[in-house]
Amino acid sequence: MSGRGLLHGQVALVTGAGGGIGRGIARRLAEEGAAVALHCRTSVASAQETAVAIREAGGRAVVLRADLTDEDACHRLVAEAAERFGGRLTALVNNAGVQPVQELAGMTAAEWRAVVDTNLTAVFACTQAAALMRDQGGGSVTHIASVEARFPAPGHAHYGASKAAVVMHARTAALEYGPWGVRVNTVSPGLIDREGLEDAWPEGVRRWREASAVGRLGRPEDVGDACVFLASPLASWVTGHDLVVDGGATSRPTW
Repeated sequence: MSGRGLLHGQVALVTGAGGGIGRGIARRLAEEGAAVALHCRTSVASAQETAVAIREAGGRAVVLRADLTDEDACHRLVAEAAERFGGRLTALVNNAGVQPVQELAGMTAAEWRAVVDTNLTAVFACTQAAALMRDQGGGSVTHIASVEARFPAPGHAHYGASKAAVVMHARTAALEYGPWGVRVNTVSPGLIDREGLEDAWPEGVRRWREASAVGRLGRPEDVGDACVFLASPLASWVTGHDLVVDGGATSRPTW
């Protein structure tokens, strides 16, 4: 594996590792020396492909399936991830999430709950399960939030609210888990590129590129780099923090 070994000896669980951002996070954690459990619900082939690539490069990876809208499944997932790598878990990345578009006036309570249960309640349950780190010398928990935690977008009342809550959850968890040696932070990405995005949303991609101080969209590996930092000893005094990874887009004035 390439990398500097910043996470040598660590064991990490990445939820939602079948999607583009999750794959990028898992690859970067593995490149820096962590053994990685890749969680997925339906994107099994994608997660397996990433795990195979990690193993072929000399790393350690397993794929675990779970429905994170089930609280008990969240606890079983965290326990199994630790069990698969000798009973230890040192890093959890709560990445799994959904981002549907739905106007607020026509949104049903069921549609609201579908987003909140996946984006927020699952984060709560997995983080609660990660309390096992207190008996293992500590660790880190990183929630993947969004710039929409602070900057709203039409059609995303449920999504933005869930991500804002995730940021506050991490800050509160940081206070409670800190005495155990467990740090809790968030990463808030801007627009991350994926296959077909420019064809599906050309105007939005154009606006994001123009807003970015560095003139490009984000890559999954950019989010992965932030997660590596927060899980590494380099961030040993960083907790309760929201790390924005958006190419400087939200630094632009809106007037």
